[in-house]
Amino acid sequence: MRERLLIAFGTLILVIIAIYGIPRAYVLADEVRAAETSRIERSADLLAELLPERARHEAVDQEYLTGLLAEAEHLEYLDPSGEVVATAGDPLLGDGTDITVVRDLPAGGQVTVSRSGAFIQERIVDSVTPVVVIGVLLSLSAGFVCLIMARRLSRPFRELAGTARELGAGRFDIAETQYRLPEAQAIATALSSSASQLEELLDRERQFAANASHQLRTPITALRLELEDLTYWPETAPEVAQGLHHALGELDRLSAAVTELLDLARGRRLGEPVGVNLAELLEAAATRWARHAEDLGRSIEVRVPADLVGVVREGPVGQILDVLIENALSHGRGDVTLRAADAASHLRIEVQDQGARPQRADLFERRVSHGGGEGIGLAVAAELATAAGGSLRLDADPRTSFVLLLSQQPEGDPAAAGIPARAE
Repeated sequence: MRERLLIAFGTLILVIIAIYGIPRAYVLADEVRAAETSRIERSADLLAELLPERARHEAVDQEYLTGLLAEAEHLEYLDPSGEVVATAGDPLLGDGTDITVVRDLPAGGQVTVSRSGAFIQERIVDSVTPVVVIGVLLSLSAGFVCLIMARRLSRPFRELAGTARELGAGRFDIAETQYRLPEAQAIATALSSSASQLEELLDRERQFAANASHQLRTPITALRLELEDLTYWPETAPEVAQGLHHALGELDRLSAAVTELLDLARGRRLGEPVGVNLAELLEAAATRWARHAEDLGRSIEVRVPADLVGVVREGPVGQILDVLIENALSHGRGDVTLRAADAASHLRIEVQDQGARPQRADLFERRVSHGGGEGIGLAVAAELATAAGGSLRLDADPRTSFVLLLSQQPEGDPAAAGIPARAE
């Protein structure tokens, strides 16, 4: 801002000085030339009186004319026949800048008085130089004043920019500073009010996260205990017990998902990366959604090398896969294919269906779903991908293909990287 103020003030001052100084310089130049012209005319009139009187008594020669010369002048005396009788002074260049005055003598003949254009130009420069010097001094003085004014005017906004950065960094104890500029004061008041509102909103969000954590975990724990108790009943059939054990695993996964989402909302890390067999991870995700896919008359296929191991945060990656598979089954077409590959420094996990590629540019933005969109599922998946040290994007394939890229350790070995491996 300070630079823009300096440019604005400086330009304005230079324009004002130019509007005054340039015409003034031209006026001075015209005045000098007019004064020199008047002086030459007076000299010519005087010589027109003197030379005839001199010619009646004595000869008019170069020595006599030299005594009548002024600075930078050239005199020429012609007789009635047009012949040059005498001249004095240095010859002129004749470049069109000289001032020349011719006077006819009463008895015939002419006298010509000329003044050098170079001399006149020097006189003009001498007259204009003070104007230029004054203009330069005024420009320097005005520039110094502009610098002080620009600093004074921009200082409140620099301070407000720093306050806004602190607010963006999560500091809400911002004291409202008083400024003389009404605009700066309005911004300071708005920032202080926004800080208070954001602090209040953040406190409510934290309270909600804590309450949600407690309120969700309590019924999940109670339900888990009840289902676990059912598995030990003698009346429970083996097939039902097996289903109950599967439900217990899903409850554990749900509890972990709730914890991870709450940690994401609080800005905490989502667990440590571990060495995971990608084939097993994707097979588990496909198994969770296999029955739903069968009900829709579709299938989920996993194409992953059996020995592909990745260093990932298993919980968030599993949740991302659930979101992408559910999205493919709800909004896509045809069978769903899960792929994973080692892309050197990254792991590439792909979830593809046979539907046409979506053309929306806001797939990963939070919005309310009305039955025809993805709602916030893809937005949550993208946030989880970022929190897990990767990224989620829509591939350029004509079919709908979401690609999850996860950064890997350079060594590629969880043990070498000091990362705990998952217990089998």
